Amino acid sequence: MDPARIVVLAGGVGGARFVRGLRALVRRDPAPAAITVVANTGDDLWLAGLRVTPDLDSLLYALAGVNDAERGWGRAGESERVSAELAAFGVGWPWFTLGDLDLGTHIARTALLKEGLPLSAVVERLSARWPLGVRLLPATDAEVETHVVTAEGELHFEEWWVRTRAALPATAFVQRGVESATAAPGVREAIAEADVVVLAPSNPVVSIGTILGVPGIREALRETPAPVVGLSPVIGGSVVRGMADACLTAIGVATDAAAIARHYGARSAGGLLDAWLVDEADAGAVEPLRAAGISAQAVPLWMTDDDATAAMAEAAIALARP
Repeated sequence: MDPARIVVLAGGVGGARFVRGLRALVRRDPAPAAITVVANTGDDLWLAGLRVTPDLDSLLYALAGVNDAERGWGRAGESERVSAELAAFGVGWPWFTLGDLDLGTHIARTALLKEGLPLSAVVERLSARWPLGVRLLPATDAEVETHVVTAEGELHFEEWWVRTRAALPATAFVQRGVESATAAPGVREAIAEADVVVLAPSNPVVSIGTILGVPGIREALRETPAPVVGLSPVIGGSVVRGMADACLTAIGVATDAAAIARHYGARSAGGLLDAWLVDEADAGAVEPLRAAGISAQAVPLWMTDDDATAAMAEAAIALARP
């Protein structure tokens, strides 16, 4: 591969699948590129006395090969005896079930945090258990939690997402604590030194959007000499996974590949993107995006397996570095 250093901004299951495909791609090269993944931490929360980091864990488990691929989250081969006991005691959220192996991760993380380690150091410790093939970084060490404003009040994002299934219309998303946060050690440096920066096909509002909301990260993307390329999480007007359409509607962005690219904006006009991949179903968006200053191309974007996802990643890098 041509680039030696690739930085990916990612969150959630979609981000984890993309990074697995990118890793498969770079491993084909005799001198594989170094991959740094900056993960969303806005879904994080305290639950039953434990610090839970859903997006970091999705990435960790998927890259370690221990994730539950059928459910799309958590560990493979899980049991849920501890969650049943917690529910019997009335502790935690009964609709937010954590598996026993998953709880082991949360206990280890919480213990290390209470010893005084910052989240970035904790992630490094936990990542060392498996040969991930990437460097995994949280967007910030600060506790920045996403809350959703609804007609019934403000809910933590995970409650809105899991308990209500995004059925309550959202009017705004609030990242508590983001104003005083700073990028985790290594994040801005990785972006500044990258050969390519990739916005994974993750939720533009509460995954990529939350990362960009951490002071200094958006500025680092604008200033990096590396090209910035993104992949659409929307195909043919429908989200690939999850309920990102409900999030987009709340901020006034259409569930449309071109609309999301315009939301990020062309870097030549003060935005973030140099290039944007859409699916073949959205090929009609290519020329309008090019006219708006964003290099665009239509390729298959269904992440059916690692090979298909590797092809997507290869197309993204080629578009960013023609």
